[in-house]
Amino acid sequence: MAIFDETAAGVYVIAVTPFTAQGELDLASTDNMVDFYLNTGVNGMTILGMMGEAPKLTTEESQTFVKRVIKRVAGRVPIIVGVSAPGFAQMKELSDWVMNEGADGVMIAPPGNLKTDDQIYKYYVNAANIIGHTTPFVLQDFPLATGVVIPVSVILKIVADVPNCVCLKHEDWPGLAKITEFKHKTTANKLREISILCGNGGLYLPEEMHRGADGAMTGFSYPEMMVKLVNAHQANEPEKAREIFDAYLPLVRYEAQPVLGLAIRKYILAKRGCIATPTLRAPAPQLSQQDIAEIETLIIRQTEKLNHI
Repeated sequence: MAIFDETAAGVYVIAVTPFTAQGELDLASTDNMVDFYLNTGVNGMTILGMMGEAPKLTTEESQTFVKRVIKRVAGRVPIIVGVSAPGFAQMKELSDWVMNEGADGVMIAPPGNLKTDDQIYKYYVNAANIIGHTTPFVLQDFPLATGVVIPVSVILKIVADVPNCVCLKHEDWPGLAKITEFKHKTTANKLREISILCGNGGLYLPEEMHRGADGAMTGFSYPEMMVKLVNAHQANEPEKAREIFDAYLPLVRYEAQPVLGLAIRKYILAKRGCIATPTLRAPAPQLSQQDIAEIETLIIRQTEKLNHI
């Protein structure tokens, strides 16, 4: 049975949402995508995240997609569902529904109208009460997307007072010092330890693991890179972890582009047979022929590098 709590570690891949060429939800590709991710060795999956195009889905589509993923995973790894919403009523409705369907936890990002530390703290206290203290949740700290800067002191206060906050999805920039501060103050104040899973497409994963992170909660078109890197680090083989990362670095960097990042990821996932088409739901950016040529060149060069590892 899948369990999601403070001990969460490894790679919780942020799953894409597959669409047909006409922009409809592609359930056959959803099954294939789940199998693809599990075969790479991921430790969990997060769906309806920011890179899963969740805001572009209708309520019915979101429910259909969640059901399909949970059924296909069949309890083999934990499933986390993004339930961020403008209001608590929507958040509670979605959170209650996904947990009843068999999800193992939810992820909550702060709304952009939170301006003070006290507002942020009270928001998460209230959110925890709304979803119920038996529902474990991930605190998503992504100020570049949300516009909300959450200081370490506020996160620590939430952890101390909100028992169902079990994981920090860390993707603040610059963020390495934040991991160090969070770990140090947790130990110094003898606070409850929670999982730290990092985002940003794995762009800083070797350093994040060295600073004390427990793994990644992000997407990349080659999730096996993150799995192998985290496994090597956990086996106390940091140099091997860096060699793995270096082989994929050009594509990690290229995929990290603002605006085009998800289009690049879906293009490569489609090329790898994970999903049937690279379609993003409109409105969405389109890759140019020059973009595609650059991606193809990077894939060839990466394949050559992997032959030497």
